[in-house]
Amino acid sequence: MLSQIEQDTYSRHLLLDEIGVEGQIKLKHARVLVIGAGGLGCPVLQYLCAAGVGTIGISDHDVVETSNLHRQILFGTSSIGKSKALEAKKRLLEMNPSVEINSYTDGTTIHSIETQLSKYDWIVDCTDNYQTRYLINDACVLYNKTLIYAAIYKFEGQVSVFNHNQGPTYRCIYPERPSASATTNCSESGVLGVLPGMIGTLQANEVLKLILEIGSPLSGKLLLFNALNNKSNVFTISKTNPEIYEHIKINGLNAEAYKIHCKTMNTKRITLVDFLKNPSSFEQIIDVREYHETPDMSDLSTLHIPLSDFESQIHKINPTKKTLVFCQKGIRSQMAIDVLQQNGSFNALYNLSGGVYLYQKQKSTL
Repeated sequence: MLSQIEQDTYSRHLLLDEIGVEGQIKLKHARVLVIGAGGLGCPVLQYLCAAGVGTIGISDHDVVETSNLHRQILFGTSSIGKSKALEAKKRLLEMNPSVEINSYTDGTTIHSIETQLSKYDWIVDCTDNYQTRYLINDACVLYNKTLIYAAIYKFEGQVSVFNHNQGPTYRCIYPERPSASATTNCSESGVLGVLPGMIGTLQANEVLKLILEIGSPLSGKLLLFNALNNKSNVFTISKTNPEIYEHIKINGLNAEAYKIHCKTMNTKRITLVDFLKNPSSFEQIIDVREYHETPDMSDLSTLHIPLSDFESQIHKINPTKKTLVFCQKGIRSQMAIDVLQQNGSFNALYNLSGGVYLYQKQKSTL
């Protein structure tokens, strides 16, 4: 049943014949895991919470940066430097205290995904990197979960529903993950601030339709939207690559298949604070950010090789030197380290954990 407060809160839902009390109770009993609390995750979380989805999981290992604020609408300046998962939870509970919110600040990895998925009925992919997308997709296949997917790039976005009633999956469109050097995210290519809100709202709509069992979900379909000309197209997806699904079901989530994601667990790491105490301990420092990115690191003697051009410039790197690799948040630098490990005998490689976005702030405290 619905309490009086719930009836008041969801009164406009209750007026809809397609929802009513029965539909609202379905929402109340639904359990949804949102992986990624960034540009897409923020509007998805906001609308699912406001709609009365009873249990919501938020999985994100990242912290809020100033550059997030133009599109990640759950956060303000007071959130900078704090956990996205915890800050989102705090904001959502202010919006709707009757909803149960669970935060996973370690994110979603091959080690945690089974436990996380087992607690939820619907999985929402709001991530921004390929290795995690493939991991989420394959886990949903293995554990028979419906996946609501979206992605954005500059001015364009796409939305789909995967593995619904054994329907097509992400690998039906993209069978294999592209190489590290062929991929970019918002910090490298940029994104129109309103675009995640537009695409994330469409993604949240798919979640609600599935829970309420109304309308036609985007299962077997891929919706593409261009914000510059307001054009949208829907393409049909056919289920393909049965051998991939059989391999997943027989062999499970083999760590080797997600090696970029998993090697982060084994790579030598150093925090920004520890690095700043003794930067001269590294004989070679490599910046894999794009040239336009801040903060300025010109006070350090660095070798600047953007990840987008990394493999073609490996010859500039001395494999015998103790090397620190850094980027904005520590993700692209790990991908660069993976490339180095595959292409030569680089042994003394360190990833700057968490990246350099707080460089000026941390430097001023020492």
